[in-house]
Amino acid sequence: MAKRALKEIGKEESLNSISHPWEITIEQAKKIQLELRKHLILKGEPKVRIIAGADCAYSKTGNKIYGVVLVYDLKKNQVIENAKGIEKVPFPYIPGYLSFREGPILLELFSGLKTKPQAVIFDGQGIAHPQRMGIASHLGLWLGIPSIGCAKSRLFGNGKEPAQKFGAYQWLQDDDEVIGGVVRTKKGVKPVFVSPGHLIGIKASIKLVLASVRGYRIPEPLRLAHISANQLRAKEKER
Repeated sequence: MAKRALKEIGKEESLNSISHPWEITIEQAKKIQLELRKHLILKGEPKVRIIAGADCAYSKTGNKIYGVVLVYDLKKNQVIENAKGIEKVPFPYIPGYLSFREGPILLELFSGLKTKPQAVIFDGQGIAHPQRMGIASHLGLWLGIPSIGCAKSRLFGNGKEPAQKFGAYQWLQDDDEVIGGVVRTKKGVKPVFVSPGHLIGIKASIKLVLASVRGYRIPEPLRLAHISANQLRAKEKER
């Protein structure tokens, strides 16, 4: 199903170089991450109006995943499309391997979209990751569209606290290498951790996240996707 997502949404010609099975061991997953990082393109400043937010929620037992890909018009400030799905969790929870848990369901949802987003923001990391292969980088390669990781907590790297004003940021670094930004999206609340996934640069990633904020800490497409995933989980509980 993930292969179909790439064919319909992004660049089919890249399929052979980045395609892989999803039901694998931790050791195999790490090897895949190290191989895929060679294909990342971390530059570009795309002009984006139609953007997607992708997020997942989990059942209390941890065996079900509720995925959402929400497409949002930044100019009209409205939701264009909201794709939802429920699946069994395919991979154990291990920090740094989120894409192997959420990748299959999110790629399936992307494959069914009627509107192709010009970029996507994931709830997770891009290259701010030990293998430079967070969920935004991993799925960005599959989709072939500009992708950004926007996380509520730091997984990897070091960065100072930004000033208490909207748009302030400090670099997130691994030693001397800049891998993202610690970004203030709202005064008086904790910053978010932004890093490029694929087909976009670091500054452009920060700029697009800030352009997607609508008064809350989390950029609007991602915030609404998060709410939708939780609502989907709650509705299933009521059945």
